[in-house]
Amino acid sequence: MFQNIRKNKIESSVIVGIFIIVITLIVYFICNALNLGPISIVIALIFSIASAWSSYYYSDKIVLSVNKARPATMEEDQKLVNILDALMVASGLPNKPRLYVVEDNQPNAFATGRNPENAVICVTTGLLEKLDYYELEGVIAHEMSHIKNYDIRLSCVVSVMVGFIVMIADMFSRMLFWGGLDRDNDSDNSKAGAILMIIGFIFLILSPIFGSLMQLALSRKREFLADATAVEFTRNPDGLISALEKLENDPNQLKTANSATANMYIVNPFKKDTKEGKRKTTNIWSTHPSTQDRIEALRNLK
Repeated sequence: MFQNIRKNKIESSVIVGIFIIVITLIVYFICNALNLGPISIVIALIFSIASAWSSYYYSDKIVLSVNKARPATMEEDQKLVNILDALMVASGLPNKPRLYVVEDNQPNAFATGRNPENAVICVTTGLLEKLDYYELEGVIAHEMSHIKNYDIRLSCVVSVMVGFIVMIADMFSRMLFWGGLDRDNDSDNSKAGAILMIIGFIFLILSPIFGSLMQLALSRKREFLADATAVEFTRNPDGLISALEKLENDPNQLKTANSATANMYIVNPFKKDTKEGKRKTTNIWSTHPSTQDRIEALRNLK
């Protein structure tokens, strides 16, 4: 576990560095396309560093805002609060995570925050209504595992940064299609600008794809570890197995779900129709390992 925590911290630092480089290049291409001259690189560096800093320190607030989450209260969410209190000793977390609730019928949950001292666990009202005590305990233990393993820092930072890259790429694409970029009539400058624009456009297309693939890969490989750690906390694999089965079979769509944050949830919030009897498998575009594989792994722990 300690090796995974250290690895997650290193990966988070590397990803922040990659993000700064990617955003710097994207903004530099945009500034050059707008003919801003030598100041382009200064603007790009300032913009990328500022966006990386804000993404790191405010990632939890951004994610909670996107999901329209409200703070949990003892009056409305007593069972949730009691389960978290009971798991604190077993988890060994230094600080109690803050609890938030999203008003939605789909049973789901996620954890977020830059470290265990600033962690948040968010659940849907559907989860509270449809799961019994031990199932809900398994889900909360799973999210506490993500917090303890520092998965939250990595997934939250990656989610916000990938979403930011996609937003910039979309903005630049609109500028190209609607003719918002100034074109120089000088032949040499025009050719150089055209080459720069082509390179920049290719880079803008590839960067969100690469970012999304990185996001998906990081999410998948950590779910099995979080499931196993949750069982260590609860000593009850049946509770999490039953919860995963209910979450997988629930037909409701999560209204606040989006592609940037889908990897953070305990199960994929986007429901896809599959043929009856056909086993769902994990592929390169999957945000999570298949639920069947996770349940099989949990049964092997018994």
